[in-house]
Amino acid sequence: MSDLHTWTGLLLGWVLYAMFLTGTVSFFKEELSQWMRPELPRVTQALDPAVVAERVADEIGRIAPNATQWSIKLPEGRSNSVYAFWRLPIAQDPRGFGEGHFDAVTGRQVEARGTLGGDFFYRFHFQFYYMSPFWGRLLAGLAAMFMLIAIVAGVITHKKIFTDFFTFRWSKGQRSWLDAHNALSVFGLPFHVMITYTGLVTLMALYVPWGERAAIKTPAERQQLMAELSAFIQPGKPAAEAAPLGSIETMVRQAQVRWGTPDVGRVNAANPGNAAARIAVTRGDAGRVSMSPDYLEFDGVTGKLLTVHDHVGAAAETRGVLYALHIGRFSDLETRWLYFIVSFMGTAMVGTGLVMWTVKRRQKLPDPERPYFGFRLVERLNIASIAGLSIAMTAFLWANRLLPTAMAERAFWEIHVFFIVWGLTLLHALLRPARAAWVEQLWTAAALLALIPVLNAMTTLRPLWHSFAVGDWVFVGTDLMCWTLALLHAVLAIRTARHGARVRPPRGSATRHALPTMSSEAAT
Repeated sequence: MSDLHTWTGLLLGWVLYAMFLTGTVSFFKEELSQWMRPELPRVTQALDPAVVAERVADEIGRIAPNATQWSIKLPEGRSNSVYAFWRLPIAQDPRGFGEGHFDAVTGRQVEARGTLGGDFFYRFHFQFYYMSPFWGRLLAGLAAMFMLIAIVAGVITHKKIFTDFFTFRWSKGQRSWLDAHNALSVFGLPFHVMITYTGLVTLMALYVPWGERAAIKTPAERQQLMAELSAFIQPGKPAAEAAPLGSIETMVRQAQVRWGTPDVGRVNAANPGNAAARIAVTRGDAGRVSMSPDYLEFDGVTGKLLTVHDHVGAAAETRGVLYALHIGRFSDLETRWLYFIVSFMGTAMVGTGLVMWTVKRRQKLPDPERPYFGFRLVERLNIASIAGLSIAMTAFLWANRLLPTAMAERAFWEIHVFFIVWGLTLLHALLRPARAAWVEQLWTAAALLALIPVLNAMTTLRPLWHSFAVGDWVFVGTDLMCWTLALLHAVLAIRTARHGARVRPPRGSATRHALPTMSSEAAT
């Protein structure tokens, strides 16, 4: 069982670490997206979703009159713009769709630097990049399954795990890494089990499709299935005559009256501008621990309420609740921070487990100064996956501020910079002695993070002191978080450097015993 815990944690441990860290950041992806589009002003007044939806729908009708479908994601207090996308005839646009951000006050499409913002980390978390979403999600599912097995095996293996939780021994080499790994694992154990299991549930139809294939045979059954899982209404055959959309504002207000809450998530349209138009007004996620579709369907021309979709079957509701628990969109600010902190501890749990693998085995090497290839590969991948990923994610933020705003394919170049820098950290780890690589990369991450508020002050009109003065807490919080993470990386770099120096053997002495710390890897 111990070997099962070790190898399931190691084989895809680097993938799991990246998934955990980017997933942790994604709990604040809306705020990060605000920071990465500094041209968009912050919203200082309460917005009426009904009015906003009407304004943006009118604007989409003006800029994309031939759209066959569109969807508007209304602001919920965490974003300062309205995101919308629309489908277009292939003859009009080879991509078949358009998208944009809109000013919630004027309804006009806004011009901001090209970036995916926090959505890049969110999508990387479960489908990675430079590969098809299908294969990316399969890899993420395999890693999550390994994680679930490692958790169960770890609980069984560590019989005194709860006793060990209250025991931490500093500067004891392998013992310290094990204590840290145990403490991080036990503190967030229910969360780690929940987030791993629910992550598998979100894409269960992809991982185990055979039941669905056996049960769903006809187009009507498939349409019913989609209605249980999604609020995106399927466009029917358009009518022969054109007809203007009815009042979107009135339809949204009907939904608000029915729900008794101003919280509206999306407004979706099928066949807008046609006599067969349909409008779906969906309920927001805030305060609702379920991702099951809850929406009203209207005749898009007359505004007549056609159907109320306010419940689904037991299986679909179970999936909706588990899905909501995974992404945490129902949470208020305090709950979101709790998600962030415990998820960050899960990231550290995976990281300490990876490091402990090399620390533990170094003691058993016949010649610790000349480890075998597999050991060297693991320790180098550890450096690039842990310290290198911090550098790459920070470089993504630097690219957001330094790349020319008019640059073609700018959003994709931000991502290219992320991977180029990540690759360079792996090259650096391969070329440098292990301890030196750890220390240098941790210091590099600390410096880049510490300088982000300075970079932001030099390249935008929203420096930290201005954000404090006007109460722009998204920008204040981002700058302070960068400094906090910079301090964390600096502490790790100092401890790694000091401990490595302390355990360095006297010159000329024969050293055959292990140096049981992360920093001891400098010997190689």
